[in-house]
Amino acid sequence: MVDTHKKPRAIVFAYPLQGHLIPAVHLAMKLASKGFTITFINTQSIDHQISKGKPHAAAGDDIFAEARESGLDIRYATVSDGFPVELDRFQNLVQFREVHLHHICRHVDELVGKIVRTAEPPVSCLVADTFHVWTPMIAKKYNLVNVSFCTQIALVFTLYYHLHLLKNNGHFASNCNRKDTIDYIPGVKAIEPTDLMSYLHDTNISTVLHQIIYKSFDEVKAADFILINTVHELESETISALHQKQPTFAIGPIFPSDFTKSIVATSLWSESDCTQWLNTKPTGSVLYVSFGSLAHVSQDDLMEIAHGLWLSGVSFVWVLRQDIVDSREAYSLPVGFEDSIKDRGLIVTWCTQIAVMSHPSVGGFLTHCGWNSVLEGIWCSLPLLCFPCFSDQIPNRKLVVNDWKIGINLCDEKSITMKEVADKINRLMSGKSADGLRSEVKKVKRTLENAIATDGSSEKNFNQFIKDLEVKIHKKRGLATLSQLP
Repeated sequence: MVDTHKKPRAIVFAYPLQGHLIPAVHLAMKLASKGFTITFINTQSIDHQISKGKPHAAAGDDIFAEARESGLDIRYATVSDGFPVELDRFQNLVQFREVHLHHICRHVDELVGKIVRTAEPPVSCLVADTFHVWTPMIAKKYNLVNVSFCTQIALVFTLYYHLHLLKNNGHFASNCNRKDTIDYIPGVKAIEPTDLMSYLHDTNISTVLHQIIYKSFDEVKAADFILINTVHELESETISALHQKQPTFAIGPIFPSDFTKSIVATSLWSESDCTQWLNTKPTGSVLYVSFGSLAHVSQDDLMEIAHGLWLSGVSFVWVLRQDIVDSREAYSLPVGFEDSIKDRGLIVTWCTQIAVMSHPSVGGFLTHCGWNSVLEGIWCSLPLLCFPCFSDQIPNRKLVVNDWKIGINLCDEKSITMKEVADKINRLMSGKSADGLRSEVKKVKRTLENAIATDGSSEKNFNQFIKDLEVKIHKKRGLATLSQLP
């Protein structure tokens, strides 16, 4: 446990996307609960979006106001990403990524320097999302312990970490990538190329996004510690292999202390309350449908899913962001669809996902397989109908369907049909198949529960990380003092 008389102070910097922000916030709170003083940094644009989503927040309050009232020592700061806060980042995605690759470091350097010069207690540690490309430079400049926080599964982390092996073996970055099983990544028994992250399937691998991936996973090799939002028992071989290279700790799932209600606002949109509607439905009868905060689906797929929901006869809550198809164009549903399902379907633009999934009437989850969504679905004992769209969602689906047996692939072919959607919704929600999935998901949930118990692997790993971090901080301080001697 941290000596509260010499409390360490850490800067925590999330990556400016909803799926990365949520676990970073809960990590900051967990560190604060262990006696750390935290300065949490958001970009000004993310702070602006959260404020718009919570229009009735008290003037002058930041997102950690309630956390401080509960006794956690968490300060808050924002930094410019180089664009006006009102600019839609997703309609200017290439330029936005360019700034994060080449220019935001200057703003971060200025802010961190100011915090380091004025903070009391002094800053000793920088915890930054793995996808930030500037972390080692900033940590070295200000003599801070460098902690990389991965919000994705260890499998994804280690595949990116070993990109050179994929490239050398012709499974990535070749004119015609190999299609055979990949069995040479340390800590990974075997994986099919079709289960790699979408960016490793691309033929154009010189994009800004690829440059961010290359640079961030080169830079992560300089980290003093790596934290991963996963559970050791679920990815033990992968974690162990990584730990042989660098100190790596599985500390997940990182949830708020009250799972159904976080005291920190992290939603980038205003949330609909679905409780009253859900209260009218029988236990386990409702399918929750959401493709997360970032993924897009094609208009054709959206129409097939809508028709499939109608054919299934199952009640559902469907989160349909306005930009679900394209950031510049509105989506469309089948003519008459909303009228035809008004008694058994609720469509909202955004909601409090955990509140919906933990409601007794919800019995299944049609998901894009974002890692936060997978963890939350497991915690709510929901079998998963998997429709990954891009990025890490594809290997997440592999774990869910192939390894843990807690979900079903929505489409086994490249395109989906309304009949396949309807059939698989019914397999997920009722019958022997559903019973088997629920039995398996309860086993995985117990693994999560055991991991974060007082004597669980994640809690032990977290405490060990803090002990090792204290040793590293003292060494850095000692070396800094010696360097100042005449």
